[in-house]
Amino acid sequence: MFDVIVVGGGPTGMMLAGELRLHGVRVLVLERETEPTTVIRSLGLHVRSVEVLDQRGLVERFLEHGRQYRIGGYFAGIHKPWPEGLDTSHPYILGIPQPVTDRLLAEHAVEVGAEVRRGCEVVAVHPDEDGVTVELADRTRLRARYLVGCDGGRSTVRKALGIGFPGEPASVEWLLGELELTEDPETVAAVVAEVRKTHLGFSAGPVGDGVFRVVVPAEKVTEDRSVPPSLEEVARRLRVFAGTDFGARAPRWLSRFTDATRLAERYRVGRVLLAGDAAHVHPPLGGQGLNLGIQDAFNLGWKLAATVKGWAPEGLLDTYHTERHPVAAAVLENTRAQTELLSPEPGARAVRRLLSRLMDFEVVNRYVMEQVTALGVRYDVGDDGHELLGRRMRDVRLGRGRRLYEVMRSGRGVLVDATGELSVAGWADRVDRVGDVGEEVGAPAVLLRPDGHVVWVGEDQRELRARLSRWFGAAEVG
Repeated sequence: MFDVIVVGGGPTGMMLAGELRLHGVRVLVLERETEPTTVIRSLGLHVRSVEVLDQRGLVERFLEHGRQYRIGGYFAGIHKPWPEGLDTSHPYILGIPQPVTDRLLAEHAVEVGAEVRRGCEVVAVHPDEDGVTVELADRTRLRARYLVGCDGGRSTVRKALGIGFPGEPASVEWLLGELELTEDPETVAAVVAEVRKTHLGFSAGPVGDGVFRVVVPAEKVTEDRSVPPSLEEVARRLRVFAGTDFGARAPRWLSRFTDATRLAERYRVGRVLLAGDAAHVHPPLGGQGLNLGIQDAFNLGWKLAATVKGWAPEGLLDTYHTERHPVAAAVLENTRAQTELLSPEPGARAVRRLLSRLMDFEVVNRYVMEQVTALGVRYDVGDDGHELLGRRMRDVRLGRGRRLYEVMRSGRGVLVDATGELSVAGWADRVDRVGDVGEEVGAPAVLLRPDGHVVWVGEDQRELRARLSRWFGAAEVG
C-alpha cells in the first residue's frame, strides 16, 4: 500500500509529490499520457511560485532555463510600469515554457524518491474508511491511504466522487499554437498591432526560427475541445481577423482554450482531495493557472504529510479547503473581469480605459499586481492583530549570511526568534528554531508553517506553545 497516490503528473501533481517526499511519505504518481506534453499553455512563473521554488532549493535550476521580466500587461493586457518596492526578493516574472517547468518538477519529484508511472489511466476510484482503491484502464488495482486528484479540468477523480463543479460554461473559444509564418516579421507585427486595437484576444508573436505563438478567436465553442484544431482552421480564422494567414504552415502544436470558469464545491471528501485544475478552471488570463496549482500543492503537501505521519492536529487537513478555496475563487473573479475587459464592445472598452487610468495610481497598480502574482494572499489563521499574520514571509536575511528561505528547505516549520529566549522544545522534530536573526524580521519572534505563512508573532512562550500545538500537533513527551 502507498501512503498517497497522486493522479496526474503535471506541475501540480509533481510539486505535491516532491513536497510529500520531503517528509518521507511513500508517493506514487499516475499519469495517463505516456510522454510529457509539448503544448506550451503557460509561459511563466509569478512571484509567489518563484518564492516557493526558492523555499525548496529549486529556484536556481529554474533560473537557468528562464528569463526575468519586470513588465506590466499581466492584467487584461493593460501595460503599466512594474510596481516599485514589492515585498519580495524575487520582483519579476520568470519567463519559462510550461514543458520545461513540468520537466524540472518531475525531475525533482523523482530525485527525492517519488515513484512515477506513465501510461496509467485511472478509470475508477473507490474510497473507504481505511484508504482508497484505484482502478486503472488495464484493470490493475492499487491501494493507498490517501489519494489526490491533480488530473485536470475533466478530472476523473472529481467526477468519481460526485463533487459539484459549478460555474459558467464556455462562451468563447480561442485557438492557440506555435507554427511557422512565412510573412515578413515586421509585416506580421504591424498587422497584429492594428488588429489588437479592437480585438485584444488576437496575437502573434515570434518565438524564434520563424516560429510564432498565435492566439486567435475561434468561430464557435467546439463540443469536444480535447480535439486540437487543424492548420486550416487556424489559417481561416487568421484571415478573418487579419485579412491574411501570414503564410501559416508547419505547426509544432495546436490547441484550444475557452473562458469556462468553474470551482469545485469541496476540495476534500474523506481520504480523497483535489488540487490544480481538477479543483478550478478559468481563462488563462494573467497566466495564473499553473501558478495556482503549484501553490495548491505547496499548501497541501505538508498538511497531508502530517496527517499520514500521525502528528497533524485536529482539523489541519481541512484547512487546505478553507484556505485555498477562497484563493481560487478570487482568481476566478479576476479572470472573469479580464475576460470582460478584452471585449471589443464599447462599454467594455470604456471600463478598460477607466481602469487603465486608475492603474496610474501606484496603490492601484500594486494591488492589481499583488492579486495576479499571489503576493496579496492572506490566510485566516485564527488570529487578528499583527499585519504579518496569515501572510507569507518574504526571504529576509538572517545572521551569519544566511537567508530565511535557505533554512526552510527541509519542509519543516521555523521559529525566527530575535529574543533569544523562546523554545520549540517538544516540537523540535517538526519545527526548527533560528536564533541568529538580522534586522529585517521586524518582530520579536515569528512562527512560520512549512509553507512560509506566519501563524504567530510575539514574545510570550505560553502563547507560542499554544500556536505550536494548533499547527504542529501535540508536543513530544519526555
